[in-house]
Amino acid sequence: MQLVIAEKPSVAMALSKVLGAKSRGDGYMEGGGWLVSWCIGHLVELAPADAYDPRYSKWNYADLPILPEPWQYQVLPDTKKQFETLKSLMHRADVTALICATDAGREGELIFRLTYHLCGCTKPVKRLWISSMEETAIRKGFDCLLDGKNYDNLYAAALCRAKADWLIGINGTRLFTTLYQGKTLNVGRVQTPTLALLAEREAAISGFRKEKFYTVELELDGFHAASERFASKTDAGRLRTGCVGKPATVQTVSQKEKTERPPRLYDLTTLQREANRLFDYTAQQTLDYLQALYEKRLATYPRTDSRYLTEDMASGLPSLCQSIAASLPFAADLSLPVNAAQVIDNSKVTDHHAILPTAETAKTDLSALPSGEKNILFLAAARLLCAVGEPHTYAETAVTLECGGAVFSAKGKTEIAAGWTALEQAFHATLKQKPKQAEPSPPLPALTEGQKLTAEGASVKEGATSPPGHFTEDTLLSAMEHASAEDFAKLEDVERKGLGTPATRAGVIEKLVRSGFVERKKKQLLPTEKGTELIKVMPDALKSARLTAEWEERLGAVERGELSPEDFMAGISAMLTELIKGYQGVTVASAALSASGRTVIGICPRCGKNVVEGKKSFFCEGWNATPACGFALWKNDRFFTGKRKELTRKVAAALLKNGRVAMTGLFSEKKGVLYDATVVMEDTGEKFVRFKLEFDPKTPKKKGN
Repeated sequence: MQLVIAEKPSVAMALSKVLGAKSRGDGYMEGGGWLVSWCIGHLVELAPADAYDPRYSKWNYADLPILPEPWQYQVLPDTKKQFETLKSLMHRADVTALICATDAGREGELIFRLTYHLCGCTKPVKRLWISSMEETAIRKGFDCLLDGKNYDNLYAAALCRAKADWLIGINGTRLFTTLYQGKTLNVGRVQTPTLALLAEREAAISGFRKEKFYTVELELDGFHAASERFASKTDAGRLRTGCVGKPATVQTVSQKEKTERPPRLYDLTTLQREANRLFDYTAQQTLDYLQALYEKRLATYPRTDSRYLTEDMASGLPSLCQSIAASLPFAADLSLPVNAAQVIDNSKVTDHHAILPTAETAKTDLSALPSGEKNILFLAAARLLCAVGEPHTYAETAVTLECGGAVFSAKGKTEIAAGWTALEQAFHATLKQKPKQAEPSPPLPALTEGQKLTAEGASVKEGATSPPGHFTEDTLLSAMEHASAEDFAKLEDVERKGLGTPATRAGVIEKLVRSGFVERKKKQLLPTEKGTELIKVMPDALKSARLTAEWEERLGAVERGELSPEDFMAGISAMLTELIKGYQGVTVASAALSASGRTVIGICPRCGKNVVEGKKSFFCEGWNATPACGFALWKNDRFFTGKRKELTRKVAAALLKNGRVAMTGLFSEKKGVLYDATVVMEDTGEKFVRFKLEFDPKTPKKKGN
């Protein structure tokens, strides 16, 4: 007897039907030599902090960092009954082996493995790895079961991800909540840098200053031509006056045939983005609709990061496309070629191929589907037919003209072959909310260089520079996917270095909204005051998209077997230890959010106002008062850098509180030795604060470097 464990009941029922396990038990199905049971999502989770020590039930800075060793796990109370069912089934004497049939990805592996280990099971495990719930795919998967050990690295990466999220969430949240006077400041490994993206965008919008510009537009025989931009309306008006009724000489004419290749197939992120643009769906809604389609055998596995198919799928594409086209009202009358080679690339498919509708679509009454599921299915189907279609080709003509001593330009477009865009336009025509279209470029008349035309009219057009747009789910998903891509220019596969994964990004956005850090206003995602305040006090180690993307890449290295889980976790622990150590000099009593939202380090010795931390210095908030206070401790002060020491938050806090701080390991540039001394602050009221050294005559100097 073999025990099959699925991720949820609906998947277990689909597997039972194929395997012939028809007898229902309490929490499982049985028959045909099979037992089929299920998890209900996560049954097991990492234990809370107070499970390690009762004192952690209270939040104290002195207890940080909390670094569990060994880690403990617990069964979720709401699913304890199903956990006990699985435990009983695993230990049945007639069960000789288990088949992990949870979702074929990082989280699915974690769900099964934690349950397996907490149940104390040691029986051999095989892995069912499929990308479709169609009966043929299920049968093929069971015919080709894989050794569960092949996925040990996947499990290791999943567990590292869970532990890292626990460590950063527990320690970061407790650190900043205790520092900032009990105000709960939730911190998350991916959540915080994502919130930072939103806060930084809003700051850029708030700081944007619109600049007007002007162009002159000529009315010529059959087309219009525009000048370059003018900052002055007067200058533009002067050119307009000088052009009306005057000759316009054609200087250059160029014509190029251009090709717009078909779009690639959808992975989860690009499908979520498109669904947000066309239907206003949130990322989570799209994932939920797609998951439902997957379980109904109408779409392939949703949580994929690939936009290609494998070579073995090429032969079946023509029949799949033909059956899909026949079932779509907007595609039935179109001539649709199938260029399979355009979507095949084994090197760009890892765990799962791109999202596809399945052959079941043609056998299903699609009118009975909920509207959300139907829209997502049609979107995936239309993209498949576009992706294997012919290129869109057109001729683009560009001309420049001289009139009134200025250069004018115009462009025109003549379509040669609509190609794949014909199907896209047919699909868009069925939508209630039509997508925005680019301004059309009508064909230009036949023109030759040196030809003289007459400017029948001219007008001044006013425009303005635009601020960055508020984030939508579409643009935020893109920013998360490509976060700090420029920082990875030397690495291969740059696009995959981002915040989170396709499977987790929707959940991150939803958590930010539920936590009150982000709000939805129509299609826009905006940081709340609470969210903006949080980001103002977060250090780069927690809010930097680049650093978080680097951690995501290291998780990928664990999954590939290139980095040990121990090394990954050691890096997370070291980062947290260093972070918490950096706040030792900032007492709970003095730590507060200033009016500017910055960290208060101490009190200004000149005027008594708060000294806060900036990017380059610790400075007095009275810098813009009347009279202004210019007190500042500069982080790159030569006194400290020359001694190879940093003016840290801890050092600054001690100087402000006591006027002095004991330091070890100071470097002497003259003698090349290290020594210990007390640094004394001497503030004379000048622009730069002075420092001097005091030595304890009993303390010997250290020799060498």
